Amino acid sequence: MPEGHSVHRIARQFDRNFVGKTLRASSPQGRFAEGAAVLDGREALRVQAVGKQMFLETEGDVWLRVHLGLYGAWDFAGDIIVDPTIAAANGRMGQTNQRGTVVEEEQGDGAPSADAILDDAGENSLSSIGAPRRTRVHVRMSEQTKGLADEGLEWPPPVVGQVRLRLMTDITAADLRGPTACVLQTPEEMLASVAKLGPDPLVGDPVENEERFVRAVRRKPTAIALLLMDQAVVSGIGNVYRAEMLFRQGLNPHTPGREVPEDVVRALWYDWVRLLAIGVETGQMMTMDDLSAAQYRAAMANRNDRHWVYHRAGLPCRICGTEIALEEIGARKLYWCPRCQA
Repeated sequence: MPEGHSVHRIARQFDRNFVGKTLRASSPQGRFAEGAAVLDGREALRVQAVGKQMFLETEGDVWLRVHLGLYGAWDFAGDIIVDPTIAAANGRMGQTNQRGTVVEEEQGDGAPSADAILDDAGENSLSSIGAPRRTRVHVRMSEQTKGLADEGLEWPPPVVGQVRLRLMTDITAADLRGPTACVLQTPEEMLASVAKLGPDPLVGDPVENEERFVRAVRRKPTAIALLLMDQAVVSGIGNVYRAEMLFRQGLNPHTPGREVPEDVVRALWYDWVRLLAIGVETGQMMTMDDLSAAQYRAAMANRNDRHWVYHRAGLPCRICGTEIALEEIGARKLYWCPRCQA
């Protein structure tokens, strides 16, 4: 499932390419035909990501709420304005297990820059923050998704697979496949949906967000490993960030939330603020600190070098050498070090 940084990156993509433009909407699959008919012809006004959900406002007080869930994906095609902070030089976006195909770049010879770092899935994760660039691409933004064949420059792009919703401008298309939620909402319903979500470091008042998180954790007897995955407690944290944040604080994942010292709860929040910002900037869930330049490049090139414990079951802890444990909690895999997190 996409974690919070991926959804914020998707929202930025919509902000650059759809906000301020009239939408053409359709449901090739047919399951969202009525909703698409309502959206068709409306101007996109603004977009907001909160945790793992995206909200797109259109004129007439109509909001589109999308939750990708485990299998959802957005595919973009056409003439796309891409901010280097949310897309690789080769046109790919998001995490290392996402796929995309460049069909043409309007930047010199279209090759990645000399200092590009391509990870094991072909993503340049170190694009610097700077002015947006215009590029002709076909990209996919999601997690746990398979690649699509090069579809060339045909316009509009052919429909591939079960597309729940297609949004188009004159030059850009976005296809939504397999979401957990794709619904239209009134402004009141949108606000009610957001109200059910825990604080997101990139949305709202930073001080209030921190206090909401601390209060929610400190009053519950639930294990901290479960609380960090509870989107009503904190928005955007998934399996990877959960495991890594607990390790970084040396916190036993089974500790009840109300027994976690307040300073440690606050440290968890500060860590999430920092890691989310890194994820949005690089497109990678980079969770290791104090790396040399060579180590950092290796970590960006291979996910196995960018995490402390996640996906390292049976391997020695990078700190103490103890075998990393794997167990199931809340129907999700949990990786942790029994010694560093005793």
